Amino acid sequence: MTIALDRPQKTRSAQIREKLGYPIIDTDVHTQEFEPAVLDYLEQVGGTELVERFKENLPGSSRFKWYKQSWEERFAYRTNRPNWWGRPTKNTLNLATISLPKLLHERLEEAGTDFAVVYPNLATMAPNIGNEEMRQAICRAVNTYHADIFRPYSDRLTPIAAIPLHTPEEGIEELEYAVNVLGLKAIQIPGYVRRPIPAFEKYGKEVANEVVWIDNFGLDSEYDYDSFWAKCVELKVVPTTHASSQGWTTQRSVTNAQYNHINHFAFAAEALCKSLFFGGVTRRFPQLKFAFLEGGSAWGASLYADIIWHWETRNKQHLLSNNNPDIIDKEALVELYTRYGGELVDGRLDRIGNGLGFHHQLLAPENPGELDEFELAGIEKPEDVRDRFLNHFYFGTESDDTRVSQAFNRAANPFGDRVKAFLGSDSGHWDVPDITAVTANAYSMAENEIITEEDLRYFLSIHPLELYTSLNQDFFKGTGVEKTANEYLAAKK
Repeated sequence: MTIALDRPQKTRSAQIREKLGYPIIDTDVHTQEFEPAVLDYLEQVGGTELVERFKENLPGSSRFKWYKQSWEERFAYRTNRPNWWGRPTKNTLNLATISLPKLLHERLEEAGTDFAVVYPNLATMAPNIGNEEMRQAICRAVNTYHADIFRPYSDRLTPIAAIPLHTPEEGIEELEYAVNVLGLKAIQIPGYVRRPIPAFEKYGKEVANEVVWIDNFGLDSEYDYDSFWAKCVELKVVPTTHASSQGWTTQRSVTNAQYNHINHFAFAAEALCKSLFFGGVTRRFPQLKFAFLEGGSAWGASLYADIIWHWETRNKQHLLSNNNPDIIDKEALVELYTRYGGELVDGRLDRIGNGLGFHHQLLAPENPGELDEFELAGIEKPEDVRDRFLNHFYFGTESDDTRVSQAFNRAANPFGDRVKAFLGSDSGHWDVPDITAVTANAYSMAENEIITEEDLRYFLSIHPLELYTSLNQDFFKGTGVEKTANEYLAAKK
């Protein structure tokens, strides 16, 4: 049987790309590893025994635990139902495209895309594996595999390196290998590490595995990750993340996968973003930027405004001037209670206290230093939030996500800013059944006046150029985007 491979010379997306006249950069194209080849790489890294363990206990196997349990066990453990049928299967060409770099490279033009950052599926899961030996071996194997298979197509495709971060040391080790040995220039870090809460470890491993806290590498982290961030700056790589929060408290339906899936990327990304901001990472590393993939950008716009609002209403000086119990005029308080309290306070005036209620004394900070929860982030005025948040965080958004309008709503956003949304199509997964529709979908948002033509350019081109050249001005060297990247960099000088 012969499969017809003839395809339209000019898809609508390709025609739109020509009309726009600027390069389109897709920051999140998913691919599927060819398992027999990956297993060969894993055997070279970890040996035959580790390969067999890998096949028996798939990484991310907690996702599949639901299928091994009875209904009674699922409800007893509140095991969240995982998503299923995650690949487009109707069109065989699209299915093959996500596994074959040569075919993907050939078809990018049909998608209207000039350059794509590739997020292979196993690579996105690998840094979250709990077992240290397995985690490090799989990260090394998939990084080597992807560096090899995408190297001939580097003019239009670059894969991420999977970087584990259970400790900063293991992150640095894999980062140095990925960049210095394999020549990879884009990376993905996990959004968090699940760590047991020490007080509950005495109840046994089964309890400790469930009663965990989320370490987001910034605020209150178990380790000081500054050495890893410094290494990112030294090696000129931008940390990106593609984290899931499925299985967290609010994504733990036993029966409904869609309940668990909706907004789970955004929830995980927001937790990391807040941790980096309040932990002062963007203050200590002013040149370092971060990108959050697949969660959209509406949450980023909301968080940006929310942090500014919280600073304006909860900064140290405001609290001391407006909320400090020591400034209460107790004589005036007694007079008001006497005049207006009536039977409610009759015979109880001596028990008014400070008028804040008997539990309020438990809500006081232990020392004045705790009043300033923005100190690590270095926030002294609203403009500092813009400098430490807006200039550091980028938000991958799918081509048909109309909520991107919130990121570009300059009338509503603080200081009239654009929040840095950019195209992360998620093509290769179930929600993008046709890779050739990516640019057409994005352009329809301008056609329908959801965003402006200028915003569209920031979305498709300027923001990804800004992100990936922020540390490595040669990121697009040798690619189809090199000329535009050089013009962009020259204009900034």
